[in-house]
Amino acid sequence: MSFLSSASPKLAPWKVLLVDDEPDIHDITKLTLSRFRLDGRALSFVHAYSGAEAKEVLARETDIALVFLDVVMEKEDSGLEVARWMREDLDNQFTRIVLRTGQPGQAPEERVIVNYDINDYKEKTELDRTKLFTTTFAALRAYRDITKVEEARRAQLNYREGLERVIAASAHIFQQRNLKDFASGLLQQVVALLRLEHSMLLRLRGASAISGEKDFEILAQIGDDDGNMLSADVLAQIDDAKSNKISRVQGDTYIGYFPNSSGKASLLILKGVEEISEIDAKLLEVFCSGVAIAFDNILLTQEITDTQAELILRLGDVVESRSNEAGNHVRRMSEVCYLLAKAAGLPDEETAVLRHAAPMHDIGKIATPDAVLLKPGKLDAAEWEIMKQHPAVGLSILDGSQRPILKAAAVIAHQHHEKFDGSGYPQGLKGHDIHLYARIVAVADVFDALMHKRCYKEAWPIDKVIEHLREVAGHHLDPVYVELLCKNIDQALAINERFPD
Repeated sequence: MSFLSSASPKLAPWKVLLVDDEPDIHDITKLTLSRFRLDGRALSFVHAYSGAEAKEVLARETDIALVFLDVVMEKEDSGLEVARWMREDLDNQFTRIVLRTGQPGQAPEERVIVNYDINDYKEKTELDRTKLFTTTFAALRAYRDITKVEEARRAQLNYREGLERVIAASAHIFQQRNLKDFASGLLQQVVALLRLEHSMLLRLRGASAISGEKDFEILAQIGDDDGNMLSADVLAQIDDAKSNKISRVQGDTYIGYFPNSSGKASLLILKGVEEISEIDAKLLEVFCSGVAIAFDNILLTQEITDTQAELILRLGDVVESRSNEAGNHVRRMSEVCYLLAKAAGLPDEETAVLRHAAPMHDIGKIATPDAVLLKPGKLDAAEWEIMKQHPAVGLSILDGSQRPILKAAAVIAHQHHEKFDGSGYPQGLKGHDIHLYARIVAVADVFDALMHKRCYKEAWPIDKVIEHLREVAGHHLDPVYVELLCKNIDQALAINERFPD
C-alpha cells in the first residue's frame, strides 16, 4: 500500500561551484555548459573568486555536486588547500572536484590527487566545449552514484533503527491489558515512531478507533481538536479506507486501515501530517501488523472480562431480588465503589476489578432462609447467627478461582461485614487487616442502605446519612473512604439518580 503523495517533484538542477580568480573563466564556463543535462537536470552555478570565498560557500551550501577549482589564486596552492579543507576539515567526501590551472608547472603531486579524491586535473587551455562536457558528465555521474549508495546505506541504517524502535514500541503497548490503555499507548508510540518535531506534536491530532459494520468508537485522542477530528472530509476518507481496505495520506490527514480477525478493523487517524516517508510508512506497516494481532487479543480479553462482569452483576441481581430489594442496588454499589477507588488513586486495573467484583458482596445470602432474609422486624439472636453465616457461604462459593475478578469477589464477600475497630464478623479483622476492597465496599454498602428504603426501614435524608457516616468513621467504617465519599457526595448522588429503585 502506498502512503506517499502521488505528485512528482520537479527535478532540482545539479549545483556546481566555480572557484576562480578570473571572472572571464566563470562566464565562459557558464556559457559553455548552459545546455548541459544529466538525468533531465540542468546546472545551477554558484561563484567564488578566492579560496577563502570557496570555503564560505561550501560551509553554507551543503548540496554542491561539483567544484571546478582553480589551483593558483591568492596563493600558489589556494585550490589545493580548499580541496584538503573540504575532505578533512569539512568532512565532505561526496562533492566531486575538478582541478584547473592556467600554469601547467603548478600541477599537484600524485598523492594530492589520491588523498583528496580529485576527479580530474585539467589545464584551462585543454577545456574546450567537448572536454568540458565530458569532464562535467563524468564528475556528476560519479556524484550521483556515490550519493545513491550513501542514501541506500542510510536508508538501511534508518530502517534498522526504525525496526528497533518498532520492537521497543510494540513491547510497550503489548503490556497494556485494556482497550483504553492499549489505544492510548498505540497513539503515543506512533508519534514516537514517526519522530515528529515537538512543534508538530503540539498541533498533531490523532485518534485510534474500532470500526464496526455501521459505526465506530473513539478510544483515544491526542491534541485538542475542538471536536472537529471527525469532520465531513475525514469521515469521507474513513469510508474510502473502509471500502477500499487501504491506508493513505490525503491532504494533511493519514488514515491507517488495519483489518483483524475479529471482523472489526482498527483505524489510525493522524491529522496534520503532510507526508509520511517511505521508510516510516514501511515501519508503520510492520508496527501495525503486530498491533492488529495484539488488538484481537485485547478484544478477546475484553469480551471475556465483560461477560464475566455481566454474569456477576446478574447473580448479584438474583440475590437482591430474594431480599425484596431493587436490583439496582448492586449497580449503585459497583459505581460508588469505583468512584471511591478512583478518588483514592488506585491503579486503573484495580479500580476495574473492584467495580466488577463489588456486586457479589452478598452472594452468600443465596443460602439464607427466607424467614430470616425477609423478616421485616429486628432479628432475634438465633436469626442473627444465621444471617452472619452469609460471608462464609459467599467465600465457599467463590473461593479457589484464579480469575482476578472472582478472587476479589471472594475476598469482598468474606470481609465486607468486618468493622474498622475489629467488632465486625466473621473474623473480627481490624483496620488495615481488612482488605481495602472490603473496606471500600462497606462504605458504599452502608451509604446505599441508608439512602434507600428497605423492608425494615425508610430512606434517610442526605444530611442525616452524611452525619451518620462521619459518626461511625473509625469504628464501623474506614475514615479515609468515608471522607472521600463525603468529598464526592455530588457524584455519589448522581449515581443514585442514574440507577433509581
